[in-house]
Amino acid sequence: MLKQTPSQTIGPFFAYGLTPEEYGKSGIWSGILVNDATKGERIRIHGQVIDGAGEPVTDALLEIWQADHDGRYHHPSANEKEVFQGFGRRSTDENGMYSFMTIKPGRVPATQQRKQAPHVNLIVFSRGILVHAYTRIYFSDELEANNSDPVLQSVDHKRRATLIANRDESRAVPRYNFNVHLQGRHETVFFDV
Repeated sequence: MLKQTPSQTIGPFFAYGLTPEEYGKSGIWSGILVNDATKGERIRIHGQVIDGAGEPVTDALLEIWQADHDGRYHHPSANEKEVFQGFGRRSTDENGMYSFMTIKPGRVPATQQRKQAPHVNLIVFSRGILVHAYTRIYFSDELEANNSDPVLQSVDHKRRATLIANRDESRAVPRYNFNVHLQGRHETVFFDV
């Protein structure tokens, strides 16, 4: 009988291979998911990755996957002219900060009758984590959709706030702040995959 391959400690990362843009080299993926031809509302998702002692995690790697503005995920059979891939990758800086420039995703189906709230799927890789940490980013200005999202509603109401990114419109491009707490009193809700 085949068994699952055992997990290994994540990291250290060969950052110049995973996030080469930060070293002045071109790469496949970055934290900028949009260009001039991308349809949808431009947003910036930013925040800090924090460990259980409240210290910034300076060597985490974050990946996001998301739907486009119409609620469709990129697929190999998609129109070749489609420019939105829905995938990005960033590492944290010396203060544990990260940032993605993207679009606000549309609602994807949950069932034939229901749709999920707009969200971004986030995976965190970091030292000391034996298995990738999977979570979601929901948006504070989507209250009605959030209240009907089956995944968000499955989370204890006292912990749902750890999945909500707060909108800040003080800049030309709206920003959503989403801090990732790996442990501790404000630990972000993580999901089993």
